[in-house]
Amino acid sequence: MASALIRRTLAQYFQRVHVRSFSSKPASYNEPKKGDRVVIGMSGGVDSSVAARLLADQDYDLSAVFMRNWDTRDESGTDKGCEWEKDWEDVQQVCKVLDLPCEMIDLSQQYWNRVFEPSLHQWEMGITPNPDVWCNKEIKFGALLEHLPVSSSKSSKTFFATGHYARKAWSSSFSLSRPPRPKLLRGLDPLKDQSFYLSSISEEGLRRALFPLGELTKKEVRELAKQYDLPTAERAESMGLCFVGEKTRFSRFISEYLPPKPGPIVDMTTGRRVSKHAGLWSFTIGENARVGGMPQKLFVARKDPSQNIIYVVPGKDHPSLYSSGIQIQNFAWIWADTPPLPIFTEEGFRARVKHRHRMESVLCTVRSPDKDPHGLLIEFDELEQGVAAGQVAALWDAEGDWVLGCGMIKSLSEQLD
Repeated sequence: MASALIRRTLAQYFQRVHVRSFSSKPASYNEPKKGDRVVIGMSGGVDSSVAARLLADQDYDLSAVFMRNWDTRDESGTDKGCEWEKDWEDVQQVCKVLDLPCEMIDLSQQYWNRVFEPSLHQWEMGITPNPDVWCNKEIKFGALLEHLPVSSSKSSKTFFATGHYARKAWSSSFSLSRPPRPKLLRGLDPLKDQSFYLSSISEEGLRRALFPLGELTKKEVRELAKQYDLPTAERAESMGLCFVGEKTRFSRFISEYLPPKPGPIVDMTTGRRVSKHAGLWSFTIGENARVGGMPQKLFVARKDPSQNIIYVVPGKDHPSLYSSGIQIQNFAWIWADTPPLPIFTEEGFRARVKHRHRMESVLCTVRSPDKDPHGLLIEFDELEQGVAAGQVAALWDAEGDWVLGCGMIKSLSEQLD
């Protein structure tokens, strides 16, 4: 029998979700109904396990899928690197408890071609990509959705659920000729909100998406996992890039794919060579360059791919570490056909932006100088530190709840023509 905690948490959860999602007939039409096919993407972690348990309480045609995206044995030819096998084992254990059918889909080739290889090229050029954002676009809501069968219902496709801490709502203005459109919102837990990582999702992918954890906090999820006695309740949280793990392993990992390309580390303030690097990918803009024997710590301010030089400056508050704006290329609006019209005006569009996951969104003004909705100039209200080309910049509305889309940073304001 469910404990009082489970009953209370579930009641609060479904009241929040269903009052918002099912308060109008058009929105209800776009949400899964009794008997609809729902597939939950499971990773072996506690978040997707609890998401699956919440969905199992509903009368859906529910099943689970595990995506094998990476296996270092494919590259090494040895038995080392079978981390995914433990994840797959945990998924099967949870599904056995929940009496859910589950399958594994091998998307490692798609991941290599669509995510890893492009990222590898960017690292080699000294750019700082964000593979986890593109994984959601290209793999979870790309290649995987292509594999999922259509629903038994002729009126809808299979819904896809994940353990992301994000929410979905529907536009309030609709008519018979203008159906409601899905909106991606921040997760309720500010410390776990993952809407930044989902900012590259397409409108069609979002339409089919379900985020059972969006209205819950991490603490509630952990408590539910224990109350449900799920096998993954005590599992530690995964960190770092999905194919690397902790940041301390990155240099060793990347050296297996990119040969060393040593070059000088130069102090921008003096023009003096102070050290050398193994490759432009060895350092990230804004981080400590770890150069010994200097009177002050030196921080990475700029990379020059043409000369293979990393420029550093003394002190973490040096002006060269700050930027007043960024230029974005290939910005993808989730509502692709209706970018905000003020971006084409001199006044611009007021919004909030993040260029890293672990930062507070900051106020900015967005303009499209060339009248191209995919080429944007974003000016920060206040100077921002540690901005790097190649990073993802995601936009929210000015209130900071509705995610509008994202694009890759092409250059910083100081480098614009």
